[in-house]
Amino acid sequence: MAGNRVQAAKQLPDAYAKLAEINGIIEGVLDQELYELVKLRASFLNGCAFCVDLHAHTALKAGESVQRLLLVGAWREAGDHFTDAERAALALVDEVTRLGDHGVSDEVYDEAARHFSEKEIAALIMAIGLINLYNRLGVTTAMKPPKR
Repeated sequence: MAGNRVQAAKQLPDAYAKLAEINGIIEGVLDQELYELVKLRASFLNGCAFCVDLHAHTALKAGESVQRLLLVGAWREAGDHFTDAERAALALVDEVTRLGDHGVSDEVYDEAARHFSEKEIAALIMAIGLINLYNRLGVTTAMKPPKR
């Protein structure tokens, strides 16, 4: 099945290069640890195994703990393993990724705004949108994580 799916990066390399540029801009604003948690959480929500694997390994290499990476899937129940700012960002990830009929609540947005500057909020929103795009590309084209 996966062999029959288009490889979007090969077909539109210029588009992927632009996504990488956007990623670089976001990396210049957000803390790397937070950014990886954001990407990992959205990837869990979207069921993108390729991206879960990629971002978990990137976070591990950057010094993130295995425990926190495992707990991203159940962050609300994880107690104090995540800071208040990280919890606010993860709540934003959840609502932006699952927009539904009501979009992003004022409560979630205001809590994120309490912890982050306007530039950081803009970067978080763009980061969540970008990883959601990558997840949709990965899932739709049946990208699989490599054996490690």
